Amino acid sequence: MAADMFSKALEAQILQTAEIVEEQLDAEIQKLDEVDEDELEILKQRRLEALKKAQQQKQDWLSKGHGEYREVPSERDFFQEVKGSKNVVCHFYRDTTYRCLIFDKHLTVLAKKHIETKFIKLNAEKSPFLCERLRIKVIPTLALLKDGKTQDYVVGFTDLGNTDDFTTETLEWRLGCAGVINYSGNLMDPPFQSQKKFGATFTKLDKKSIRGKKYDSDSDDD
Repeated sequence: MAADMFSKALEAQILQTAEIVEEQLDAEIQKLDEVDEDELEILKQRRLEALKKAQQQKQDWLSKGHGEYREVPSERDFFQEVKGSKNVVCHFYRDTTYRCLIFDKHLTVLAKKHIETKFIKLNAEKSPFLCERLRIKVIPTLALLKDGKTQDYVVGFTDLGNTDDFTTETLEWRLGCAGVINYSGNLMDPPFQSQKKFGATFTKLDKKSIRGKKYDSDSDDD
């Protein structure tokens, strides 16, 4: 008897919920019906303009060399590349340093994903003036630039968990912390595969240290 009463009460509650949802849907449909053709045309035009603007921006980025990870042949070319893009990630590498190949692998993936940012590499041995000017002392180092100015560095793999096995998502998160890519994840929650694996180096970040010089690395040369 008690089970029957419970069943009927549950059925009544489900029906009541369904009626409420149906009323909400009816209200939304009525609201759409009340929108006149002029308003619909305005909304349509705004949407088309937004899509057109986004497509133009994408083509502009691609014309400037975004969307692929490329090597810059000289220091002079570096300044020209940086001048033409708002966000730039530059990998200072050396042929004899194995860990530079690890960065190459991840940056190739991120260049295709984040076309809003230019990804380039420069041979540190052929760029003594630039390395001195930017204080590049550890190879590999990523210089992160915004509007032609260096904002941050990823020095070695210290910021990535002190391991050669860091994921592309981890590097993506680190670049997001510097604001040089459009990062859609939670910056306060690093995507490390295992916090224990990386020891006590990383904890939840506070807002004051998530950007800028307070988040520098001091990795050793290879």
